[in-house]
Amino acid sequence: MLDTRPVNSSSFEDSTTNQGLESAKHEEPLSQPSCSMVGAREVGLGGEGPCGCPDGLDAETHAKYLHLQAILRSMESVLVAYSGGVDSALLLKVAHDVLGERAIGAIASSPAYADEETSGAIAVAEQLGIPLITLETHELEDERYVANDVNRCYFCKTELFSKLVPLAKQHHLLYIVYGVNKDDDGDFRPGQRAAREFSVRGPLKEAGMGKREIRALAHHLGVPVWDKPAMACFSSRIPYGSRVDIASLRMIYEAEKLLHDLGFHQLRVRHHDKIARIEVERSEMPRLIEQEMSRLITDSLRKIGYTYVTIDLLGYRTGSMNEGFFKKK
Repeated sequence: MLDTRPVNSSSFEDSTTNQGLESAKHEEPLSQPSCSMVGAREVGLGGEGPCGCPDGLDAETHAKYLHLQAILRSMESVLVAYSGGVDSALLLKVAHDVLGERAIGAIASSPAYADEETSGAIAVAEQLGIPLITLETHELEDERYVANDVNRCYFCKTELFSKLVPLAKQHHLLYIVYGVNKDDDGDFRPGQRAAREFSVRGPLKEAGMGKREIRALAHHLGVPVWDKPAMACFSSRIPYGSRVDIASLRMIYEAEKLLHDLGFHQLRVRHHDKIARIEVERSEMPRLIEQEMSRLITDSLRKIGYTYVTIDLLGYRTGSMNEGFFKKK
């Protein structure tokens, strides 16, 4: 059984782990195997399509899946930074399939995430039969994070990775990996800088996998969260320059929970002090503005602490808080 107690990094002297983490900076991408190189039965899947691909996956996705397996196999052992979203869940699943007990997941609890998200993620890992370490992060104790400038995510990931390095050493795991994918290159992601500084690798991105392929492969492999809406920490709902505090995070949590409970799927409640700016998918806007529904939502959000409740006419989109700082090309 894994020891999930807090770890003191100064007590570890596993030189192979240090070599693995340091050498990650210099890794050359593995050549991507051809779809015809490995049949579906060799990778543990069911029937084969005309090109030798498993039924339900197109040739390109299958080839990237083989590439992902090859990347993980070359790492020999990994600690997966797991959040419960589809990206990290797929990465954890494939890593465990390839490396067995040499792949372990680690999930952090934080006030910036809903408790039910964390407990749900733990349940998914248990359902998949994959060992998981739980830990706490304390980014809200870092004034640089609380100040909420454009590099907030950098300080968040720095806190996380600084906790994962000693855990990887404790369990003799050569690499730390996380669920960044190729689609993340289209937005401002300062957390990737922290990953580079800690030599944390992104096998999904290295394999050239984007969200479409990740969801398709996760569905094919039976990952329960294959269609789970994208999530980000509640701090991402607060405009840059406005301080992050527990009270604001709680308001955001309660507002979004209300909308989810009312049946809205992919959404954000952007927190502008006493103004709630709601983003939902455009297909759900007509229901949102129905008289009875809009009255219910407005009254409920006012009870939470908002004075004004607005709808963003552009609808749900990732990174909308970046729009005021970075002009889109």
